[in-house]
Amino acid sequence: MLPKHLQEKIDGYAKKYKISDKNVIEITKRVEEANEYGIIAPGEAIGIVTAECFGERATQMTLNTFHFSGVAEMNITVGLPRLIEIFDARKNPSTPQMEIPLRPKFSKNIDMVRIVAMKIKETLLGEIIQEITINIAKSNIMVILDKKKLKDLDLKPKFVFDKIVAGLKTCDVKEVDGGILIKPKDKEINLSEVYKLKEKAKSIHIGGLKGITYVLPVKNDEGIYIVHCVGSNLKDALELEEADTENIRTNNIFETSTVLGIEAARAAILQESLHVIRGQGIDLNIRHIMLLADVMTRTGIVKGVTRTGISGEKESVIARASFETPIKHIINATLIGERDPLNSVIENVVINQPVPLGTGLPKLVAKKEAMESGKPKK
Repeated sequence: MLPKHLQEKIDGYAKKYKISDKNVIEITKRVEEANEYGIIAPGEAIGIVTAECFGERATQMTLNTFHFSGVAEMNITVGLPRLIEIFDARKNPSTPQMEIPLRPKFSKNIDMVRIVAMKIKETLLGEIIQEITINIAKSNIMVILDKKKLKDLDLKPKFVFDKIVAGLKTCDVKEVDGGILIKPKDKEINLSEVYKLKEKAKSIHIGGLKGITYVLPVKNDEGIYIVHCVGSNLKDALELEEADTENIRTNNIFETSTVLGIEAARAAILQESLHVIRGQGIDLNIRHIMLLADVMTRTGIVKGVTRTGISGEKESVIARASFETPIKHIINATLIGERDPLNSVIENVVINQPVPLGTGLPKLVAKKEAMESGKPKK
């Protein structure tokens, strides 16, 4: 008996392509066979099969970083290094990135797209100044804004001035002819602190999404403009009026979990893993990745396959000791009198007894009277 959704698909195709009843019966029979073949047998060692599938495919992966031709700032970690990042659940990816698709209203032409892209990119004060100088005698700093850059980014001098005031609360900030004067409130400030203040002023956030250091607008195969970003800021990106917020993608799994929840993080692990594996031209059954994503997110937070994550939280003392730091685990378990239930594979292999999988899963029960007489009762 086929599941309802499969039967509905067969009926839909039969009606659409006018397939005869005889052929429908044959198709149904083949689908039933394929469905039965795909069902996991009770007692199957799915964890070991998943580990083997990933391990074998990982040997075929490259150890490199993908580089966008002609763009020095755009590098993306791919292959085995990226897969290790995902399954170790590292909080900060080595090459964080986002893809922000734009709504049709704001992507009618490339000029409009470029304006939106520049709005997304983080703008610091140091990027929009023509000159910044220190008056050693008076211990103050003069900032002269670049009018052309202000025009390109659609920024008003008053807006920039307010941002400087908010960013330098320990200073008196004044508008003077031709620029902005920054003077520390502390009159006994030394020269080295003035230089530090200068660097702090240059790093004041003026506009855009924090953490987005570079943007590259491109058109995909479906004709939709997507802004590729170096850096990630999902929370602020979801507030953009111009963005198609339902299709924004980030490779930062922890950020996805924080902003959208654990189910979104599970989907991100699945999507990122598939993206890496299929990008290398390798085929892998999606169910193996689904199993790993489920295990990593089952507690409500993202946990890596590490000694401080999933592997370090196993119920079995022997299983924990078999992964890393065995002496530490055994001594700690001994001190508190911990018991090992021997429910899993590793601990049973270690003590040389049948594992609770396959034929080792069921227990045989015999009738005592029949065994004593030597003849089974009918």
